[in-house]
Amino acid sequence: MPATIRTTLEGLLAPGPRMVDELECVASVALAVLFAHMIHAHNVSWAAFTGFVLMRGHVAESFLRGIMRIVGTAAGAGLGLLIVPFASRSLPFATLATALIGAIGLYGMLTAKRAYSWLLFGLTFEMILLGKLEHPTVDVIDFAKTRLLEVIAGTVACVIVSAISTYTARRHWPGPPIAPAVRIGWHPYAASHAAQAGIALALLPVLHALFGIRELAQAGVTIMAVMIVPVTVLGKSGLVPVNRRLLQRTIGCLGGGMLAAAFLFLAQGSPIILIAGTCIGVIVGRHIENAGGTTTYVGLQFTLAILVTLVPDTYADAEIMPALLRLLSIFIGMALLEPVLLAWHWLAPHEARAVAASTSSESE
Repeated sequence: MPATIRTTLEGLLAPGPRMVDELECVASVALAVLFAHMIHAHNVSWAAFTGFVLMRGHVAESFLRGIMRIVGTAAGAGLGLLIVPFASRSLPFATLATALIGAIGLYGMLTAKRAYSWLLFGLTFEMILLGKLEHPTVDVIDFAKTRLLEVIAGTVACVIVSAISTYTARRHWPGPPIAPAVRIGWHPYAASHAAQAGIALALLPVLHALFGIRELAQAGVTIMAVMIVPVTVLGKSGLVPVNRRLLQRTIGCLGGGMLAAAFLFLAQGSPIILIAGTCIGVIVGRHIENAGGTTTYVGLQFTLAILVTLVPDTYADAEIMPALLRLLSIFIGMALLEPVLLAWHWLAPHEARAVAASTSSESE
């Protein structure tokens, strides 16, 4: 994979659609950060990441993705407001809610036409509930409100930049076509896969109650995110493709974290250097992501590590700790998810293991 990344970076300065996309992302992130500060957001980096992840080659596609992100976030936050105040006071209730809503969100992501809304629905609920369990004094209403405002800020920023680019630069360098979303419908392997994620998520409240485990919310996000694999590669076991995503998530976060640490060292508190580092990191991460294949998820995680480190709520508070905590959350999520995957894999019928082995050999 390092050789692939080196090859990918060779075309970083080549003019064309990819460069336009990377510059769109930089502009969207910068505008999202500005909007987040204007509304006094609690987590500016989440608005920045929204501005980044929504960007597509045409404003209609960016707008649709933004609407799905807002709808999913609003639905997850609304359900959180109803359930979390009660679930946070009962370990059995918290365990059940964590597993059920996470599994539903993931299953929707794997099979629904508006998959992105389902993902944000599940992620937002998990972040609110698990955040409340780890920090009992957190105001659930305030958390839900600021998360929604951050998503709206990032969405508005992305749509503005995408609209300007669509009618200027994209006339000369159009983005690649995106296949229309399709509804898969009932899929037993997707349901089985989502159930595994639910089991792993259910362990988070229990382990926190027993051992005071930290980084609950980010560990929950890790579990759900790495389980997003195409249903076409799923048998009754998703062990191989999920482990591949775990490795890619780790590599991306390590790479982004190291670059962010270098800029933090150079900056010594200088906002100008931190902003420059953010722009460079976004360009590099998006370029890796746009290479496709095995580097796509690496590039996304690389950029996220850059944003959570170099886009603090105030530049005076910039530090490497957010990147380290994110990496810790990956290992926590991995430690909880891997035994579930292994147990499911070896308890599955022989043909399911054959499908996993076949998928692994084809990818190599």
